[in-house]
Amino acid sequence: MAEPLDRYDAELTTPDMVILEMDATDKFDAASQLAKRMHAAGRISDLEGFLKHVNAREHQMATGLPGGVGLPHARSEFVSRTSIAVGVTKYGKALDFGAADGPATVVLLIATPASSFSEHLDVLATIARSLSKESFRESLRRAYDPEVISELINSSLVFFDH
Repeated sequence: MAEPLDRYDAELTTPDMVILEMDATDKFDAASQLAKRMHAAGRISDLEGFLKHVNAREHQMATGLPGGVGLPHARSEFVSRTSIAVGVTKYGKALDFGAADGPATVVLLIATPASSFSEHLDVLATIARSLSKESFRESLRRAYDPEVISELINSSLVFFDH
């Protein structure tokens, strides 16, 4: 069965925006590594400008979720379309995103265009709902395959109208 031509355009993440065995020094380094993947994929026009927005957001409020998840995010004029990059930390490594229950081993960087305020909130709410399920978080941690991880993320947002 042929896939629709716009299927690739609808994807919020792709395998090249997934980092396995991520070794980051802190949450800002993690966001930087993930943003570089988005930039390479053509989803961000100005890497430094976008990271300023992400880091400003991190300074406003912690983005750690329960269950070992970091969810750095920003709306920015440097984002061409809503995108998610995923990092799964190297075994034994975890990053402090300010969650009450401890550091993160899965990091999802969410980038949305500056104009899409409601879309930004919708994506955050939808992905946070998926990440609240332990089975979903474990699937991401155990996947060891960028294809599988990007499929998990995209399918979790399949009902999201973007």
